[in-house]
Amino acid sequence: MRVLQELLYTKEHEWVKIEGRLARVGITDYAQSELGDVVYLELPEIDAEFNQGDPFGVVESVKAASDLYAPLTGKVVDVNDELTNSPEAVNEDPYGSWMIVLEISDESELNNLLSSKDYEELCSEED
Repeated sequence: MRVLQELLYTKEHEWVKIEGRLARVGITDYAQSELGDVVYLELPEIDAEFNQGDPFGVVESVKAASDLYAPLTGKVVDVNDELTNSPEAVNEDPYGSWMIVLEISDESELNNLLSSKDYEELCSEED
């Protein structure tokens, strides 16, 4: 399982890359390995707004369907439409396969996210 030091994480296994007031979001290596082969992604429209913890989409694999959760409150400013056509890219490169970009509404919510070290501990507890 790869965990990148420079990212933040949620307990629901999303990764977050902070780029100024923007947050690039995807699912972690742990999540894609637990799901198995990803076969379908449902992602939101640009300008959709979410509160931290709201479901923003769905990922389906050969094993299960799981909701995707917004790591931060904000508005969707970009969606990776290529993933809806090639969802298997999530398995091939989970950290290169971002799903949405949020414009962050409340930067204090960053304190609710996990560091790479905390995320590794969470995953080891779940195994």
